[in-house]
Amino acid sequence: MRLLRVLMRSAPLTSSNSTHSLVDFYSKFSPSPLSMKQFLDFGTVNACEKTSFIFLRQELPVRLANIMKEINLLPDNLLKMPSIKLVESWYSQSFQEITDFKDRNPDEPESIRDFTDTVITVRNRHNDVVPTMAQGVVEYKDSFGADPVTSQNVQYFLDRFFMSRISIRMLLNQHTLLFGGKMKVNPAHPKYIGSIDPACNVVEVIKDGYENAKHLCDLYYMHSPQLELTEFNAENPGQTIQVVYVPSHLYHMVFELFKNAMRATIEFYAESGNYPPVKVHVALGNEDLTIRMSDLGGGVPLRKIDRLFNYMYSTAPLPRFETSRATPLAGFGYGLPISRLYAQYFQGDLKLYSLEGYGTDAAIYIKALSTDSVERLPVYNKSVWKHYKTNQEADDWCVPSSEPKDMTTYRSS
Repeated sequence: MRLLRVLMRSAPLTSSNSTHSLVDFYSKFSPSPLSMKQFLDFGTVNACEKTSFIFLRQELPVRLANIMKEINLLPDNLLKMPSIKLVESWYSQSFQEITDFKDRNPDEPESIRDFTDTVITVRNRHNDVVPTMAQGVVEYKDSFGADPVTSQNVQYFLDRFFMSRISIRMLLNQHTLLFGGKMKVNPAHPKYIGSIDPACNVVEVIKDGYENAKHLCDLYYMHSPQLELTEFNAENPGQTIQVVYVPSHLYHMVFELFKNAMRATIEFYAESGNYPPVKVHVALGNEDLTIRMSDLGGGVPLRKIDRLFNYMYSTAPLPRFETSRATPLAGFGYGLPISRLYAQYFQGDLKLYSLEGYGTDAAIYIKALSTDSVERLPVYNKSVWKHYKTNQEADDWCVPSSEPKDMTTYRSS
């Protein structure tokens, strides 16, 4: 970051004509991943709007530029889609607005106030990035279909693009929540440090996700399965499980999994009308906090598991589940893949294990220690470029045909 400060002095001047050169300049630097502990320490001991201003005016352009360069590697026909062009324009405008502050004096209160206002504007502008990008993929599929190479590239890109968005939004939210209002303490969550709860009650977030998913399920199906929840604290037996985490991220994950588990259960037992409960086990160990959600909704075949995380496969213009303000991703099938990104963002994961004809287990893994919870950030470099330019090669394993060969032919020869 010190090197970036020095080189910024020789960076091109910000103007509408020099945006590309500025993007080229900032994309040469790798993002600086922060740990949950660093987020927490800055928001408590070292909370300073000036420091945040100095850091973000350097870090935000780097993160924006890295992913903006990658957008340009997408197929030309995809880039021509109206929704994709709209997202591109949002990123370009936000990049210009942030880089306008690179020469502003951090000792002037007006500069800091203007920057905070700009951060709020950028955050609000990007509120609809996910559904708009999803709509762009729909537009592309409707016009050109989905060939294997494009599907592979889009999957690779969207995982990185949405992860980048999560990280950028994390920075924007922290600055906004800490310095963007007159009240420095959130009255609804006074113990939060920005969007982070230093003592996140995992079970309470799970119950909140269940209740909201249950409400939607009741509206749509007139029924919903019950919840059976158990917790095991190996670190402090008998005590409530708490971790340093972003409750909204955890809520997003469990809410999406509850929706899927409830829908599968209700539809699988529709004839009997007797719905088994969704079981959730929460365990805290030395390294991991694990949440396992189990349903008896019939499961899915092994060949479909990967498709549940595939943007090109699952994208659809019409929603199957109840749409409301609480389910903004309904209809695009992005709930599961983005939930996995939320888990992976701080070095965790989300996995599905299914028993076809019986049910499905979903496991969320979260780092137990805040020092281990470090941002996972995409970086634009030559290996990324090569990934997009590599054509699909012939499979080096035999692909089973749809019809078995007539073995009598071989016997008679």
